Amino acid sequence: MVIIIMVINLKNKLWLFLILLIIIGICVGFYLFFRNKNSNDNNYTASKSSVNEQNTLSNNSSNNIDQNCINTNKNIINITKNSTGDEIKSEEEIASFSTKIYDTDPNRQNNISITCNTLNDTIVANGSTFSFCNTVGQATSDKGYKEAKIFDNNGKIKQGLGGGNCQISSTLYNAVMCIPTLVVTERHPHSNKVPYIQTGKDAAVAYGSYDFKFRNDYGFDIKIKAANTPENITVTLYKIN
Repeated sequence: MVIIIMVINLKNKLWLFLILLIIIGICVGFYLFFRNKNSNDNNYTASKSSVNEQNTLSNNSSNNIDQNCINTNKNIINITKNSTGDEIKSEEEIASFSTKIYDTDPNRQNNISITCNTLNDTIVANGSTFSFCNTVGQATSDKGYKEAKIFDNNGKIKQGLGGGNCQISSTLYNAVMCIPTLVVTERHPHSNKVPYIQTGKDAAVAYGSYDFKFRNDYGFDIKIKAANTPENITVTLYKIN
């Protein structure tokens, strides 16, 4: 009889032990669940913050400021006086933008070099309006331009003199967007997506029809520097003091 009672008590203790284990397991499960939930909630908040930051960048971009540009007031070139003591105006870098060249077609590279050389050292007087087409002129074979890929009005690729010029105008457009007081007065998107810049940040040009223009309300004259390598195009803007 005593043995039977002991066996029953032992079974009861085992059941109690199992019930305790189940309760502990449930408690641990709830703890881990809520801890993971809080962790996920924190991640969601961080994600929302990132979206808000992107919206802020988009808003800044729409206000004529591009967050991808290099905007600095540090690099000052030229000396202030020449050997005779006459004053020389200094040039202070205010913005710079680069785009990558994906098409290594020699004709396109040739056209890019010609246009960069023509555009380079252009001065835009304070209060005046810059025109890309008027500055660079029409792309002709007499100037050394060759046929390279361009888009027609329907977004289809064809060959045309001066293919590659739009990448330079787009690079300039984004450098201009770094400075709020350089006001874009004319800009046209391409008829198809281009690989060297984000959608909506391109500036198509075609002499006699599409131009890129901006007005200099900066308060100073500015100088445009355009340079290219086989891999990149860089446009830098300088304030002339």
